[in-house]
Amino acid sequence: MESLPPALLRRLSEIADRHVALQQQLSDPDVLGQTQRVIALTRESASIEPTVDLFKQWQATQLRIKEAHEMLASGDTEMAELAREDLLHATAEAAKLTEQLIDSFLTAEANVVDSFFFEIRAGTGGEEAALFARDLFEMYRKLCERRGWRFEVSDVSTSDRGGFKECIVNVRGNGAFRNLRFEGGGHRVQRVPETEGAGRIHTSAATVAVLPELPDVKIDINPKDIEAFGCRGGGPGGQNVNKVETGWFIRHKPSGLTFKMTEHKSQSQNKERAWALLRATLYEAEQAKQHAAQMGARKAMMGSGDRSQRIRTYNFPQNRCTDHRLGGDTGGEKNFNLDRIVAGEMDELIQALLDLDKRQRLEGM
Repeated sequence: MESLPPALLRRLSEIADRHVALQQQLSDPDVLGQTQRVIALTRESASIEPTVDLFKQWQATQLRIKEAHEMLASGDTEMAELAREDLLHATAEAAKLTEQLIDSFLTAEANVVDSFFFEIRAGTGGEEAALFARDLFEMYRKLCERRGWRFEVSDVSTSDRGGFKECIVNVRGNGAFRNLRFEGGGHRVQRVPETEGAGRIHTSAATVAVLPELPDVKIDINPKDIEAFGCRGGGPGGQNVNKVETGWFIRHKPSGLTFKMTEHKSQSQNKERAWALLRATLYEAEQAKQHAAQMGARKAMMGSGDRSQRIRTYNFPQNRCTDHRLGGDTGGEKNFNLDRIVAGEMDELIQALLDLDKRQRLEGM
C-alpha cells in the first residue's frame, strides 16, 4: 500500500505546515517571554512531530519512486538496472511508511491523553448487577496490571454482598486511553447468580464510561452552579478514616452530576480529582453533542460510550464473550474466550476494535 487517501494527504500537509508555524513561534523572542504559551506550543509541537517526521520520510520515498520511473522511461540502459533496484526498495519502504503514517495519524489524538477516568456502575439486576460491576473492575485492574498502567480507585460504593454499585477509577499510562477508549457502553452478563438457588440463568447489566482528563481544555463552570464541601473518607486507610474530613463532594446543579472523592489522604488532592472528573465529564458531554451529526454512522458501529448502548455480552455458561460491534465489514458480532477476557487477557479483543476503528475512519475520509 503506497498511496494515501486524498483527504488524509491534505490533512497531513496541514499538520506539517502547522509544525513549521509552531517552530517559528517558538523562535520568536516575544513568544519566549510568555511561559504558559511556550509550554502549550511545545506540547502541541511534540504531539505532532512523530507524524510530521514520518510524513517527510514518506514524501522522500515518493520522490525516489518518481525519479526511478523517469530514469526507466529515459531509455538509458546503463541506468535502468540501478533504477529498477532503487524502485523496488523505495516501493517497499513507501508501503511500510504508509502503514506507519496512517497509524500515527489515527492514534495521535488518543495518545495525547495520558490520564482518564473509568466509571463503572451497576445497571439492571440488583445485587447480581453490582457483583458483575465488581467483576468488570477486576477485569480492567488485571489488564492494567499486565500492561503496567496505573490503576487508582478514586471512589467506590459497595453493595450488601460486596459488589460495586458505583466505582470510579483513574487510569494512567502510555497507550492506555488508546487501548481502552472503546470500553464505554452497556455490558451484559448471563450466568447463574450466587443468590440463585434453582440454578436458573439470569441476565444483568453494568455500564462503563471512559472520560479523558484533558488539563488544557477550558470548561466554563459558573461557581453558582456548584455545591461542594468536605466529607469523611470511607473504607480501609488508617485511624483517620471516617473521623477526619479528607474527602471532597461536588455537585453540578444544572446537569445533576455528583462526585465524591475519598481515595487520597489530603482533602486538597481529593478536591483536585473531583474537579478534574467533573470537567472531564462535562467536556465529554459537550463533545458528544457537537459530533453527534457527523459521527453518527461511526458511533453506531464503534459505540459512543453512551451507557444505554449495549456493546458486549459475557455468557458464563458457554464461556463466551461477544462484542456486538465486531464480526465483519457490515458489523455484527465476534466471540472471544470468556475465561481469558475476565482474567484481563483482552489483547485480541482490543486489537480487533482498534482495527475496526482504523478501517472505519479511513473509509470515512
